[in-house]
Amino acid sequence: MLTSLEEIREFGKDFPDTYHIPRRKLGKTEANLSIIGFGGIMLNDNPQDFANEIVAKAVELGVNYFDVSPRYGNAEDRLGPALKPFRKNCFLACKTRERDAAGSQKDLDNSLKKLQTDYFDLYQLHELSSTDEVEQVFSSGGAIETLVKAKQAGKIKHIGFSAHHVDAAMLAMKNFDFDSILFPINFACWNAGNFGPQIYEEAEKRGMGILALKAMALTTFKTGEDLIFKNCWYKPIDDEKIMQQALAYTLSKNVTSAIPPGDVSLFLKALEFIQDLEPINEKETEELLKLAKTTKPVFIHQ
Repeated sequence: MLTSLEEIREFGKDFPDTYHIPRRKLGKTEANLSIIGFGGIMLNDNPQDFANEIVAKAVELGVNYFDVSPRYGNAEDRLGPALKPFRKNCFLACKTRERDAAGSQKDLDNSLKKLQTDYFDLYQLHELSSTDEVEQVFSSGGAIETLVKAKQAGKIKHIGFSAHHVDAAMLAMKNFDFDSILFPINFACWNAGNFGPQIYEEAEKRGMGILALKAMALTTFKTGEDLIFKNCWYKPIDDEKIMQQALAYTLSKNVTSAIPPGDVSLFLKALEFIQDLEPINEKETEELLKLAKTTKPVFIHQ
């Protein structure tokens, strides 16, 4: 695990001069994002100098997509100053977990202030987890009103949402012409949990930008098990070969970008993999499917 500032500074020094992170277009927008995104949650409960170093390293290596949320502890406070020197060349995404207009407006205003920016490239309804929540968002006085007004005012360029629930995601897409969706696209969830294919198909049909979570996730923790990483509530894959295959599995789909699990060591590992990441082949897919059959997915759709 990478823990020191010096290790972060030295990371990538032995990469070849030809190293670069590919970029992909975000749906129907004009934005082109690095295929590995920066999960702001990894800054939570870490010092400002840590945030400064890892953000600078990410930008140096070609990452331009940064994602954060008020729900990620003090991550916004850390990301704001760290990203400020690079803000004009980066795509900054934020979220609100509030479901009403007043609460989401408060979130938006606070996030703009903490992140020291005048606008967000993408603002998302965070973690839609039931159809009732979706209905609340789209009811009179719901959060979608805030997002639409903010876009009209130039405080938001694009509107998206994230979801951990299939029915909620499907209903949200039916109700609004979103620019993007952020949701788990993971080998085990997809093949053993029936979670992902139906959302992906609908989003692709609508031409939405597809942003992936949990690509390098393995399973949930059992009762009584301790977290491996303080900012990651699920168990990441610990075998590097399988980790790389799982990331390739996700990025072999029509996905704009994948955000690694919330620890700096896993984020940098994903950047390392990019050097020789190829579309997943049949043999590697078979290995992942075999593992999926013996793994409890992080998300399951009944």
